[in-house]
Amino acid sequence: MSDELLTSLLRDVSRSFYLTLRVLPRAVRDQIGIAYLLARTTDTIADTEIVPVGSRLEALSALRRRIRGESGVALPFLKWQQPGGSEREQVLLARCEESVRLLEHLEEADRTRGREVLETIVGGQELDLKRFNGGSVERIVALKTWDELDDYTYRVAGCVGEFWTKMCRAHLIAGAEIDDKAFVEKGIRFGKGLQLVNILRDIPKDLRIGRCYIPQALLTQSGLTPQSLLLAENEGKFRPVYNQLLNAAKSHLAAGWEYTLLIPHEQMRLRLACAWPLLIGARTLERLRVENMLDANRRVKVSRAEVRGIMLRSVVLYPWQTLWQHQFNKEAQRGE
Repeated sequence: MSDELLTSLLRDVSRSFYLTLRVLPRAVRDQIGIAYLLARTTDTIADTEIVPVGSRLEALSALRRRIRGESGVALPFLKWQQPGGSEREQVLLARCEESVRLLEHLEEADRTRGREVLETIVGGQELDLKRFNGGSVERIVALKTWDELDDYTYRVAGCVGEFWTKMCRAHLIAGAEIDDKAFVEKGIRFGKGLQLVNILRDIPKDLRIGRCYIPQALLTQSGLTPQSLLLAENEGKFRPVYNQLLNAAKSHLAAGWEYTLLIPHEQMRLRLACAWPLLIGARTLERLRVENMLDANRRVKVSRAEVRGIMLRSVVLYPWQTLWQHQFNKEAQRGE
């Protein structure tokens, strides 16, 4: 049963992350896969728009108690099945209890790490639901400050980098001479950078459900409002703000690359698992520099063929450490 959840179901709901997960060493693969399954489950609950916000918050709270081990009551989600909804996500909800049991069967230290990261993620999802409650394309709600954006990227992704770091440190590189404080900080920035890439790519989609993750303070400086971002012709006026955010995302990803290089060279599978999303993210950012990111009819995406090329190069170059280390800058340049 657990094999099916951590293979076919995980593959169906994780898209590109499954590639990263499969290359991870077995010693941490299941723990990270279980946490991902539960995070996707809570994300699905938060995003099920046919259910009122209040009911979604109640469901998240109940699942949070179940994850903490404070409740043994199973959580049926049959009423959440929505016409036209993703069949994969419906299966994810239907098998939520099995995912929780997988978490419960982990060793105590790993279970604690899993609960900690899920606590942070669910807290971020609850905050998002409250913050954007009532938002629509006619009433777009924006984050207020840069600090709010930074907090959001930590809650949904930076904390995952922290969790990943602690899990790998415990099971794969316990004896490696690494500055733990710097390692964790770079791991957090790794996650923040990937999330910021997603935010900068998905602006048109988020605006049309009433959400603007671009801080109001930055928009005001340029004489813009969240509603003005609905118009593709405002791209030129928005571009200085957008480039500032692109630079912040690239700085985070560069810290993630430094993080990858701190991992001992003999840990090839772990290095590759870190490198692939960073290299794909770097190329995505450079595409965003030349596209009209306010055009709802265009969505920047790195093709499957390009992803395969990135993965293949990273494997072929691995024996040559100097060449391998320079991949991040080269992939960023290829997107220009």
